Amino acid sequence: MEYLAHTDKNRTQTMKEHLYGTAELAGKFAGRFGKEEWGYCCGLLHDIGKYSEAFQDKIRNNSDRIVDHSTAGARVCEEKGGVYPFLEYCIAGHHAGLPDYGSSSDAGNAPTLSGRRKKKIEDYSAYKDEIQIPELKTVPFDSGKTSDPDYSLSVFIRMLFSCLVDADFLDTERFMKAGDTGREAGESLEKLLRKLETHIEGWLSNQETETVNGRRTEILKKCLECGKMERGMFQLTVPTGGGKTVASLAFALRHAVQNSMDRVIYVIPYTSIIEQNAEVFRKILGEQNVLENHYNVDYESSEELKPMQLAAENWDKPVIVTTNVQFFESLYANKSSRCRKLHNIANSVIIFDEAQMLPPDYLKPCIAMMEELVDLYRSSIVLCTATQPALNSFFRKSRQVTELCPRVEEQFRFFERVTYQNLGTISEDDLVGSLQKEIQALCIVNTKKRAQKLYRSIKGEGVFHLSTTMYPKHRRKVLGMIRERLRKGEKCVLISTSLVEAGVDLDFQSVYRQLAGVDSMIQAAGRCNREGKREVRDSKVFLFQFEEKENVPGQRLQIDVAKLLLSEGEDISSLDGIEKYFQWLYRFRGESLDKKKILQEFQDKQYNFAKVGKEFKLIEEDTKTIFVGREPDAEELLQQIRCQGYTKSTMRKIGQYCVQLYENEFEKMRGAGMVSPVSGDIEDFYELVEKDQYSDEMGLKMDVESGMAVIM
Repeated sequence: MEYLAHTDKNRTQTMKEHLYGTAELAGKFAGRFGKEEWGYCCGLLHDIGKYSEAFQDKIRNNSDRIVDHSTAGARVCEEKGGVYPFLEYCIAGHHAGLPDYGSSSDAGNAPTLSGRRKKKIEDYSAYKDEIQIPELKTVPFDSGKTSDPDYSLSVFIRMLFSCLVDADFLDTERFMKAGDTGREAGESLEKLLRKLETHIEGWLSNQETETVNGRRTEILKKCLECGKMERGMFQLTVPTGGGKTVASLAFALRHAVQNSMDRVIYVIPYTSIIEQNAEVFRKILGEQNVLENHYNVDYESSEELKPMQLAAENWDKPVIVTTNVQFFESLYANKSSRCRKLHNIANSVIIFDEAQMLPPDYLKPCIAMMEELVDLYRSSIVLCTATQPALNSFFRKSRQVTELCPRVEEQFRFFERVTYQNLGTISEDDLVGSLQKEIQALCIVNTKKRAQKLYRSIKGEGVFHLSTTMYPKHRRKVLGMIRERLRKGEKCVLISTSLVEAGVDLDFQSVYRQLAGVDSMIQAAGRCNREGKREVRDSKVFLFQFEEKENVPGQRLQIDVAKLLLSEGEDISSLDGIEKYFQWLYRFRGESLDKKKILQEFQDKQYNFAKVGKEFKLIEEDTKTIFVGREPDAEELLQQIRCQGYTKSTMRKIGQYCVQLYENEFEKMRGAGMVSPVSGDIEDFYELVEKDQYSDEMGLKMDVESGMAVIM
């Protein structure tokens, strides 16, 4: 009998072709971290269950019969013993996802690895006539390079799983599309480095040392020089205005070429910064070489963007720009669709921009994963920020972290743009009085409700409000008006929440910032005298706190630590002050730096991949989406969803007209009859039916009280 893996009309792919094709690809991918034979063996064994008569009947007669074909390869690994059982998780889960280990009491129908071992499956022994299982002679990793072998083994299994599922997808796709996959890998990093060198050629000739451009050139040159170093852990501590975007790219490309690495990955907390940085990279390196991978980007709407959509599946581009959420949740995921990109993180230069925004609730598992990538997967990591977090104490072994910025303390003194003044505790009336005297000022407060209240107190010509109560397209429109008034020197007073602190290029004469985390307050200060055209003594950043306490979810400890530092007279903008802030913050957080106890789920070879995939969620706020139909384009999109159902593409587009509400805020509006469900097919998606509740000035009004519903 000819054993078939796939059929397409009059074409067939044999089992032997598919298994050896997948093995070749999986081996090539695992070769990036020195384990080609492991990837090859995994690919060769993954589908041997298809050699059963039941599966061959299913594929030849196109029946709906369910035939388990993934347990067979795992069973062979268990039977062979030695190091082969390390492949069990990968092979058993290559469709359903990496399973939990389970327990000895699990029955054969349990979704765990222990259950799979007891499951009755069809006879697959015919594979022996066609497939020769190679002998695995190497160990998964050098035990001398890890302080936690169980955790390292769990990451090794994830990486092999990624090699397998991507190879399986690609080999199947290659057959189904007769080789015409439409994938485009982009240009080599050598070519991209030459493009960058051409772009910065004029800058490098700058010999000045005491001008802004001269200092930027000094930092850029040092990054290029350090790019020749061997793989490792680096940090780039550059003050606002120091040109860290291009400098970090210069280091990454030079370093990748020098060390024969495969790609550069930027990991960024905010999509607004991603969009800005990605645009800079595209202008320098070319559109086809830069992949943005986050929720807001839409590659599905155009056939022209099809290669980018395909590349988003497995990150097969030379430069990737993504979010903290996408990066770390993928590394701790268990589903094949999320994991297939992981092997392409190996042998990469990984830049963590705004590194102080690494998620505190998962800081320990994030750092553990970063260490694995450096120590065992040939990657280099750069922590890039003006407010460097104090992470050294969390590294599981002593390591050298190389600073890429020359004369760091001197650079910070040179790029000093503002003077901080602590106003202490003030009343809202006092703040209003101060803001009414300002010509161009930014005031950032901690809650949306407070921002709206302040705005109502001082609204008038040249006064603006910005917060997430306004849908994204509305915010962009208001930002355009603000930038125009600032450019013309006209009155412009902005009341905002923290959304303007990063990735929003604004330059005010003065900034008022309600007490928050030190990194947030320094980010806010970056919106004052941003271009350095005014005297430092005349560019004031006023820090204040209100008389009454506010509930600021997830920020209470940051505020308390900042308050403690200020009470001790600490200069929070100094390198010492920033380091002390993070040291205290992490010390006070203690065990909550791994609040879900993720690292405890990988012990004694009994790993809980499925559990961790479900638990590891960087954004857990329970929010509802409120659609605001105030524009013709918005209403057209809503009608399209109602008539044709929704797709990822339409949901991304309609997101430009939506506001996210926390559960308590949403319940007040629903109780008042202001919102109604849009479609039963979309969970937590509602339409604002009380149109007067949204204004051009403030967006969705947050002054709804409980019990406002009218009984008819």
